[in-house]
Amino acid sequence: MDMQGYSQIPEAKMEPVRSDLDDVLTNVLTHVGLQDPRDRPGAFKDTGDGAIFVMPAKDIARLVDPVLEHLHTALVRYDRERLANAPAIRLRAAVHVGPLSLLDHRGDAINEVCRLLDSQVVRAGLTVAREHRGGFLAAVVSEAAFRRTVRAGRTPDLDEERFLRATARVHGKTFEEPCWLFVPEMTPQALAPLISPEPLGGGGGTAAPTSSAGSNSPTGALFQFNGEMTDTTVINTVGTMRIDRRRI
Repeated sequence: MDMQGYSQIPEAKMEPVRSDLDDVLTNVLTHVGLQDPRDRPGAFKDTGDGAIFVMPAKDIARLVDPVLEHLHTALVRYDRERLANAPAIRLRAAVHVGPLSLLDHRGDAINEVCRLLDSQVVRAGLTVAREHRGGFLAAVVSEAAFRRTVRAGRTPDLDEERFLRATARVHGKTFEEPCWLFVPEMTPQALAPLISPEPLGGGGGTAAPTSSAGSNSPTGALFQFNGEMTDTTVINTVGTMRIDRRRI
């Protein structure tokens, strides 16, 4: 995981806010009954603005559910209780699974989870969370981890409809992998039009309908309403409106 904007925090406040983050993580792991990786040799790497946790494979499903929801709740609580001059803590998180060497925990899986964490899609997810919900967390789950957790039915409170299927890309890198984006309190349908790069579709996200109009049609926002509209105002430029008078 990685803290947004950590390098912009005044130096005198870096250590206190990092200590606060460590306390948040400790409390979340304790609450859900997972062993803190800091208690196992080589299973924790401090990255300054974040950390890499190496967890046993048997715990991977719980890193998705309930950890992500509990982490979001803890960050909301922290923001409500922090001092006015203390920075907010907003996190990007990534969950991946793969083989690692014993003792030193090295392998491709570490490199891949770092790429996921640095991907444009999870960065965009955190920006959307902040701007549209005042949120504090965006998480990306690799395709491999998603298959073994959510799709396998091991996350009872987080089903596939809570995730947006997308592509993880990193600026300046050749890395490109399918992934699943989770932003607490936001549906995939709400996330999809706000996320760049474009989502792949699937999961809870849906692609926008394709217009049958010719190439000379004006460009603009496309709104689709499935249901009755009563005393509703749409703020935009409406070029063409079709009214089904059977519903009037």
